[in-house]
Amino acid sequence: MLELLAEYLKPEGFLIEPAHTAEEGLERVSKKHYDMILLDVMLPGINGFEALRRLRANSQIPVLMLTARGEETDRIVGLEIGADDYLPKPFNLRELSARIHAILRRARPAADLKPGILSEGGVTLDPRSRQVESNQQPVDLTTAEFDLLAALLASPGVILERDKLFESVLGRPYSVFDRGIDNHVSSLRKKLGSYPNGADRIKSIRGVGYLYAAPQS
Repeated sequence: MLELLAEYLKPEGFLIEPAHTAEEGLERVSKKHYDMILLDVMLPGINGFEALRRLRANSQIPVLMLTARGEETDRIVGLEIGADDYLPKPFNLRELSARIHAILRRARPAADLKPGILSEGGVTLDPRSRQVESNQQPVDLTTAEFDLLAALLASPGVILERDKLFESVLGRPYSVFDRGIDNHVSSLRKKLGSYPNGADRIKSIRGVGYLYAAPQS
């Protein structure tokens, strides 16, 4: 599969460095900068989940995970650990390329982002430094989580439709079977915490989408 992926992606301008084990990949990442990682769950020795846990201990490099088809638990676990997106196997190579391009667009240099710190209900987001604080405590987010939170904080109290979030945050059309945004929202809720009264910061609007609720809500 490594040979197939390299053969397909290299003509598109990607520089590929394959690793056959998680240990080999983690060692490379510790010594060299990469734009993103394509990580398979099924690996010899340490699996993809454990590799991602170790990676997230000191790096927020974007990660696209390859999971077994139909294993929703794998996808949820991957996103909770810190994956930016997932793609079930077997997959279409054109879709893989599209997912990679979408992740790289989201992880664009901070200099390309519009200035303006966003703050609401004790949560502060700085688009330039891509740093987030909740109640003055730093919060580590994946690129997808960061962009999702930025969209919500930019319009507090306003419902953002689920299909629009798929396009703006994940860079792909909405599918009723795709739980990508829902899983990222779940992860954000855990990382940001609730309001002192126990209310969720991010509220689900059934059948429509999500909104970032003001404290008085």
